[in-house]
Amino acid sequence: MRLGVLEKRAVLVDSGHRLAIDVAEASDGRFGPSITAIYNVWDDFAAWAHDIDPANGSVFDATLENPIPEPAQVFAIGLNYAEHAAESKYDVPDFPPVFTKYRTSLAGPVGVVELTGPKIDWEVELVAVIGRAAHRVSEADGWDHVAGLTIGQDISDRETQFNAHPPQFSLGKSYPGYAPMGPVVVTPDEFADRDDLELSCDVNGEQMQKGRTSEMIFSVPQLVSRLSHITPLLPGDIIFTGTPSGVGMGRTPQRFLTDGDVLTSRIADIGEIEQRFVATAETR
Repeated sequence: MRLGVLEKRAVLVDSGHRLAIDVAEASDGRFGPSITAIYNVWDDFAAWAHDIDPANGSVFDATLENPIPEPAQVFAIGLNYAEHAAESKYDVPDFPPVFTKYRTSLAGPVGVVELTGPKIDWEVELVAVIGRAAHRVSEADGWDHVAGLTIGQDISDRETQFNAHPPQFSLGKSYPGYAPMGPVVVTPDEFADRDDLELSCDVNGEQMQKGRTSEMIFSVPQLVSRLSHITPLLPGDIIFTGTPSGVGMGRTPQRFLTDGDVLTSRIADIGEIEQRFVATAETR
């Protein structure tokens, strides 16, 4: 199942992202139109949606929107790939380093992002969406609490992030538009191997990052388990699971996003998202 948002209404989307079925209309008002409400009744919704074929839907030409617009909690994991930890000059962590991206940074899969300084960096990430409340769950049961997966970019202003001591990870990664996601949430059963997905990102068509989620130090079920042993996870919560190597800060020489750059991020069997960056009067 591929779940998305069109004109603020929950829709089921076909694999080509060209056809959609309005959830509220198809369910006679039982589910939707708010996608946030659907995450709160995920088991019932998933059972109903199992028999709905989006190939019978209508063609749409509007842009898909953020499929998780109102998470109660946003978790972001740092240094979750060994090569990224090395390029960042950190040791491989024993426990997932956790920060947040504030909700006002959330954005849809396609948009324009204002540059906030001279050191704006990219970090393509798999994002896990919680569909069933989790509290002190085992790693073996971790996937049972995941509604689906989507693409995210953990866009980072490195000056804001590192100009304080200790670093301000959350603030440096929470400017408006610095957490684009989408284009859809894909349920884990849609993947041949949900633990091994290819992810990558390009700047102006030049590949910057490429990795596989099987290379994560802490897998999705491990993250669900470890986080839930500290704080309950709620339906609709999201987990940015970390980025592979290839970020601009880790390059020699360093490279950052500039006015007019187009950032395209992809995860196999989910799709792609695209952001165009523009300078403001302050950053020109």
